Amino acid sequence: MIKRVLAIHDISCVGKCSSTVALPVISAAGIECSLLPTALLSTHTGGFTNYTFLDLTKEIKKIFRHFESLDLSIDAFYSGYLGDKKQINFLIKKIKAYKKTGTTYICDPVMADNGKLYPAFDEDFVSEIRKLVSYSDVVIPNLTEASFLLNKEFKNTYSKEEIKSILNELCDLGPKTAIITGVSFKENELGVMAYDSITEEYYEFYTEKIPGYYHGTGDLISSAIVGCILNDINLQKTLQISTIFTFNTIKQAYDDKLEPRYGVEFEKFLYDYSKSIKKEIDE
Repeated sequence: MIKRVLAIHDISCVGKCSSTVALPVISAAGIECSLLPTALLSTHTGGFTNYTFLDLTKEIKKIFRHFESLDLSIDAFYSGYLGDKKQINFLIKKIKAYKKTGTTYICDPVMADNGKLYPAFDEDFVSEIRKLVSYSDVVIPNLTEASFLLNKEFKNTYSKEEIKSILNELCDLGPKTAIITGVSFKENELGVMAYDSITEEYYEFYTEKIPGYYHGTGDLISSAIVGCILNDINLQKTLQISTIFTFNTIKQAYDDKLEPRYGVEFEKFLYDYSKSIKKEIDE
């Protein structure tokens, strides 16, 4: 019987990110991906104007109540964009209940990038996300989100020792494992660093840095990481598989001169991602 992940993200109908990335990527990893949508948007908010937005806070409770009536087995919660503090409080209650049955919680604290909070969020929201992170087993922020979680000033450059310190402090909030995306120590490199607080080991993996900023790549690498984790792939291989997969999609979008706000061509690389996971499982 395959594992089930409940992806708790918004649905952006156009512009590949959040649920429209999580569903195909996690499915390609051989994991069932069920959805608990937090909001419905015509497009994501990065670079688009006049988009529609429907808050699904009230609907979430009804959806989850139906899930519970079905006695669904949920192996992992995977949260991303949460549009309201009420959603955070609701999720904390459910996580506390389900963790007693062995459910894993993976948190991508979607709230900021490039040194700034997204327009809809404020410091009170950050405080609530910090509480949510404390219940997670794995947290996957970018450097901006890590800075807000830890009340640190965001910087454009970091040393490796500084990133290690940030990873340690993220685990001090509660998670067993912290993974930071968008890490770079060289001008032409970009990658991820991770820390396992149980083994006290650090991990890292880098690829060539492609010029430009493509929306949805944070959701893409986080979803790829979730697919690996649920297949019990070790942390070093998880970083390698997820980073290479994400790099290939960005490189393809760059070569094809795609408009960045529409996301990357991840569909072309789902087979390679799936094959990489199967290779690790079979070895």
